[in-house]
Amino acid sequence: MIAKRVIFEGRVQGVGFRYTVKDLARGFDVRGWVKNLPDGSVELQAMGEAGEVTAFIREIAEESAVAHHIRSHRIETIPLLDGLTGFRIER
Repeated sequence: MIAKRVIFEGRVQGVGFRYTVKDLARGFDVRGWVKNLPDGSVELQAMGEAGEVTAFIREIAEESAVAHHIRSHRIETIPLLDGLTGFRIER
């Protein structure tokens, strides 16, 4: 089990990015959340088996309907997300 934090930069707000990510999460065995940040980027935190989390992030960044809006993304390992169930959009 691993947890990752990803910051997506580009035109990632106002294009349905968070909703697309939430929909994609249904196809993976991951838990976590996604939210807009004040600087115009989007933060994702996801936890699951390493292969699932990696595939989920790859799907967002390379294959999703919003991938072309991403200019760059940074991934870091974070502590496991305690008490988290499902995948949601944070406000």
